[in-house]
Amino acid sequence: MDQRNGTRSGHQPQLRINVPSTARERVPSVDPYGFEHSGDFDYESYEELMSEYLAVLIRRSIKWSKLLQGKPRVDRNLKVKRYVRKGVPNEHRALVWMMASGALERMERNSGYYHSLLELHDPKLTETISTDLHRTFPDNIHFRQSSDPCLQRALYRVLLAYGHHNPAVGYCQGMNFIAGYLLIITKDEEKSFWLMDVLLGRILPDYYTPAMLGLKTDQEVLGELVKMKIPAVWKLLQDHGVMWTLLVSRWFICLYIDVLPVETVLRIWDCLFYEGSKILFRVALTLIRQHQADILPAQNLPDICERFKHITKGPDVHDCHTFMQKIFQEPGSLSMATVSKLRRSCRARIIAEES
Repeated sequence: MDQRNGTRSGHQPQLRINVPSTARERVPSVDPYGFEHSGDFDYESYEELMSEYLAVLIRRSIKWSKLLQGKPRVDRNLKVKRYVRKGVPNEHRALVWMMASGALERMERNSGYYHSLLELHDPKLTETISTDLHRTFPDNIHFRQSSDPCLQRALYRVLLAYGHHNPAVGYCQGMNFIAGYLLIITKDEEKSFWLMDVLLGRILPDYYTPAMLGLKTDQEVLGELVKMKIPAVWKLLQDHGVMWTLLVSRWFICLYIDVLPVETVLRIWDCLFYEGSKILFRVALTLIRQHQADILPAQNLPDICERFKHITKGPDVHDCHTFMQKIFQEPGSLSMATVSKLRRSCRARIIAEES
């Protein structure tokens, strides 16, 4: 992954779009978030699944509306944590993400800061961001030049502002997909910027720096967790000399975007903004644990890689409500203290090996 830097002059008005919030509003060939279905998309199974999930969404929407009514903030307590794990309805998602993550407080404390960043100049940053724009969600109708409004322009400004805000990172590949998802949900550039600041600065520190130490560390932490919880898979990888970065780097760096279905990714992000990064490990452990019978017969490195690609497909990950229930059951106990301890040891090992 290359670090990228750059700019533009002036700033344009913030973009606001209306993205359908429930399956009721979807167009036959496009999902509620603007993503086109693939040619082999199983419409019948999707209709059946969404008809059941829609009932869940309606129940959750009623509960969330009662919880949020008249409240300027989301309290951090067991009830809210339980609500988040059961899913945040799309109409409340931007607000809950902003409040639960602390992004709203940061935005309110720094009025005008986002727009001031757009006035800065760095030609290299401008060039490198522009290069990646057309590669961002080509299968989403809102990111096409012909769209009105076109999310590419909003995406450019969010990435530009973040590059100026955090010059140590600038722009790195993968950030465009994260910013794109944030724009789809918030429909607001400034909110997307502050959520990105929380994600990259607090929840996932050192994931997108030039050395990617945070990303490398968490990949190794996952390996240690698999060793503890799914030892047969860990042994298979050890026997074949397979590095975790070959298997899961895309899972972590894109926060499961383009790895799992959109609705499932958004449910994961609900928990990511509220509970923090350990949710990424729960998802990975569940995927591996559920499919270890498919993984274990692998005979070589290419076979193992192919089987890991396969475990992110299929009906179990499309049924996001059931999948999210499993990630809090199947991996068992996973405390932040355990994750932090493993991070310290893995980080020290990586630094020693690279020095």
